[in-house]
Amino acid sequence: MRIAVAGTGYVGLVTGVCLAENGHDVTCVDVDEKKIETMRSGRSPIYEPGLEELMLKNKDHIEYTTDYARAYAKAEVIIIGVGTPEKRDGSANLSYVYAVADQIADSIEKECVIVIKSTVPIGTNDKVEEYLNERLAGRLKVHLASNPEFLAQGTAVRDTLHASRIVIGVEDEFSEKVLKEMYKSFDAPMVVTNRRSAEMIKYASNDFLALKISYINEIANLCEAIGADVEDVAKGMSYDKRIGDRFLHAGIGYGGSCVPQDTKALSWLARFNDHEIKTVKAAIEVNENQKLLPVKKAARYYPSLKGLDVAVLGLTFKPDTDDLREAPSLVTIPVLLDDGARVKAWDPVGTENFKKREGGDITYCETIEETLKDTDICFIFTEWADVKAFEPARFVELMRHAVIIDGRNCFKTEDMKKVKGLVYDSIGRAPIDNRVDKA
Repeated sequence: MRIAVAGTGYVGLVTGVCLAENGHDVTCVDVDEKKIETMRSGRSPIYEPGLEELMLKNKDHIEYTTDYARAYAKAEVIIIGVGTPEKRDGSANLSYVYAVADQIADSIEKECVIVIKSTVPIGTNDKVEEYLNERLAGRLKVHLASNPEFLAQGTAVRDTLHASRIVIGVEDEFSEKVLKEMYKSFDAPMVVTNRRSAEMIKYASNDFLALKISYINEIANLCEAIGADVEDVAKGMSYDKRIGDRFLHAGIGYGGSCVPQDTKALSWLARFNDHEIKTVKAAIEVNENQKLLPVKKAARYYPSLKGLDVAVLGLTFKPDTDDLREAPSLVTIPVLLDDGARVKAWDPVGTENFKKREGGDITYCETIEETLKDTDICFIFTEWADVKAFEPARFVELMRHAVIIDGRNCFKTEDMKKVKGLVYDSIGRAPIDNRVDKA
């Protein structure tokens, strides 16, 4: 099939490349000429494992262009995968979606299916269809369909090629037939529903994950207070098939482009319709509080961070991505700087993006060892494989005072108990204080 994809961020680019991998001819459209040139050279503008390899493999089936008119003119399917950033009130900004709709109305030359893959409020497909029909004035027929994405940064290629499910929301047989043809080579269960249900499936799924993450973080905080171990608690819970073992890893909150934005958007949508989803509202509050937990823990060991040398391991919201959106580091590091700490930071791929977001006086390091050297306290914000593989005894060897605040529970407490001269404070587990000179 001839497919055009509007937007080359995580959703658009990964979708386009994976459709090409499954035999379609794809044109990826973006307004950023520099970004297009990067992709034409075979490089991905985003850090995503496996993506560049697929771009190279399918180069004969993918075109990258800013010429939307040519891309949309003969397309059988046009996929809208642009951003829907959060407004100040928590609602979704749909200006990019409507900008693409304008381009489509000006460009198409045949009947086609327009797929909104961007995460949009319930009812958006209906409104965009009405808008396009007004613009086209009966000149051509278009079919709007909802096809939400369920990919995660760091595993986006796998999540698309080997999807847990494919959801399509349609209002006519033509759209259903076309989308089933588009996805016929994908080995995944397909859910066919109406458009509004498809739009809601996306929000309901992400917000449920937020509830689960926030719940285990609340349990973790209580575990510390009463002397229980959250990892043992989570393991015991996981054997219940009604609960499962995923997203029961306690930490300092969720981040990224999807879950935080979607919780706020659904909460806004509920209020707009005279409803309140109290559980989602609580999850948002819990998550914001959880991000500052490491700083609160630091107060157990230092009355003030002023003048201290602080190491930060990990800047991105999760490993295997350079995405910083809603990352705890963006909340916590400014607090450390405001408190007068001297901050050294390390991240294998997220440093350049962090520099664009935070202009404070931070020393960026190339290695974990360089970051830890002669520091008084270390905060772990991202569970990178290099961090999890780091030898615990090295903290004591390198740091002036080996006080570790682990926001991602990267180490086993039994291993840390063996290290003399170390303080290890994690989430939902009893702190370990092996300092030989402690009072």
